[in-house]
Amino acid sequence: MDDKENKSKKEYIREKLLEQQGEAKLVRKIMLRTIAVLAAVAVIAVLAGYLYIHSALKPVDEDDTTIKTVQIPIGSSISSISTLLEQEGIVKNAKVFKYYVKLHNETGFMAGDYKLSPSMTMDEIIKSIKTGKLIMEPEVRITIPEGKQLVQIADIIAEKTDKEPKKVLAEMNDKKFVKSMQERFPDLLTDDIYNKNVRYPLEGYLFPATYDFYEEEPSTEQIVVEMLKKTEETVKSVEDDMQKKDYSVHQLLTFASLVEEEATGKVDRGKIASVFYNRMDKGMPLQTDPTVLYSLGKHKSKTVYKDLEVDSPYNTYKHKGLTPGPIANAGMSSIEAVLKPEKTDFYYFLATPEGEVLYSKTLDEHNAKKAEHISNK
Repeated sequence: MDDKENKSKKEYIREKLLEQQGEAKLVRKIMLRTIAVLAAVAVIAVLAGYLYIHSALKPVDEDDTTIKTVQIPIGSSISSISTLLEQEGIVKNAKVFKYYVKLHNETGFMAGDYKLSPSMTMDEIIKSIKTGKLIMEPEVRITIPEGKQLVQIADIIAEKTDKEPKKVLAEMNDKKFVKSMQERFPDLLTDDIYNKNVRYPLEGYLFPATYDFYEEEPSTEQIVVEMLKKTEETVKSVEDDMQKKDYSVHQLLTFASLVEEEATGKVDRGKIASVFYNRMDKGMPLQTDPTVLYSLGKHKSKTVYKDLEVDSPYNTYKHKGLTPGPIANAGMSSIEAVLKPEKTDFYYFLATPEGEVLYSKTLDEHNAKKAEHISNK
């Protein structure tokens, strides 16, 4: 082999070595860049995961204090509770909530209806569904006593919400508003409320109770809806007894309002209801003074004979049977009295100035008690 051939072979080998070295450098560069990219992706993924979980641990909306009633069924697992809370918009992520609960060894969740808010922290939510209590202070608390009429309820709402009483009353009697409430509570608000003689469609349907609201300015609609929910819940609890008496909701609330307005704290409502039943069975008018005052649209310490002549379908001195609708809201004790009255043979009762109620079987007996306790006062 001559020198030229040896030289060409060496150059060839040299070129190949240089080429391989170049490829090796390229491979190393690619590997380093790939590793750098993968490392960056991993860091980003970890950071994104951290930020996601960190966000998921926070309230859904710290500014949204809207209260939602969340029903947790019997036998619910933490997984199903977590899913339910996410669906209701109380937590951001069901899995994060579930693992948070497990990490903190929280147990003792019970079935029931819980009032929760998107503004609550996970710890507040957990405490709430373990205790059944809302861990928040209400912005507005409205207490509606038993025996209040719609006009008085409008005054209470207006005072608590800084609104005009007349505007609140007008809104509650607005046809569109009442219709929207009827559509929302069709079993409670039947067409009986539209009887031509009914003064206020929602009279007697706003249950006496204390209502908490967590918005600074709850609307009249929000307030009325909560009251109607409570009435609906109460009525459903006595459905079986209503069926036995063959009473509609309207009849029950109307009758109960009469008992409520005649009763005081000392009175056995069951006896008052029995007197009304006995009088209706005999075809006698109920002759209860609160219906006269409702007819007059006034609040008086006592009625006089002239008042009894007021021309109104609500005047039970002139018209037999129940009034066209409730004359006030009735509490549970009056509702139960109507459904389960005492059995008596009394046809009259008299409330003394001291708050005692005296019962009589005959008119002569009643008049004698009236002369003794009322006439000379």
